[in-house]
Amino acid sequence: MNQEEKQQQQQEYNEYVKQVTPTRNLAWAMCRAFLVGGAICIVGQVILNIAQNMGMDKDTSGSWCSLSLIFLSILLTGLNIYPTFAKWGGAGALVPITGFANSVAAPAIEFKKEGQVFGIGAKIFTIAGPVILYGIFSSWVLGVGYWIGKAAGWF
Repeated sequence: MNQEEKQQQQQEYNEYVKQVTPTRNLAWAMCRAFLVGGAICIVGQVILNIAQNMGMDKDTSGSWCSLSLIFLSILLTGLNIYPTFAKWGGAGALVPITGFANSVAAPAIEFKKEGQVFGIGAKIFTIAGPVILYGIFSSWVLGVGYWIGKAAGWF
């Protein structure tokens, strides 16, 4: 195969890739993410207001809000509603606490047929595991840095 044939083949391949690659409207994707994230925040604020109107203090009502959002996310994941919601809303559905709950519940539901240990136990943190690992590790590094800074009189 000579150089000219290689260039022709590369050009045909590039045209094919251009045809099959989905085009996305960034502005519309950002608008959908904003709407979905905003809707999740509105639901959270409603739960927070209801809890505070029931006489709970700020910390307790915040805990109830978080627990309720996690429960709703897992319930909707189990009913196969949240994945559709997340696909349409993009990062708006994946970034908040509901997205994290979804990322833990989805593998557990998907791999439950493989059993409690090798299915759910082994696969439950496939998506959320790195987030937890690096979150704990970075908090440890920052804590040690703070401890050293405190001992050195920097803080």
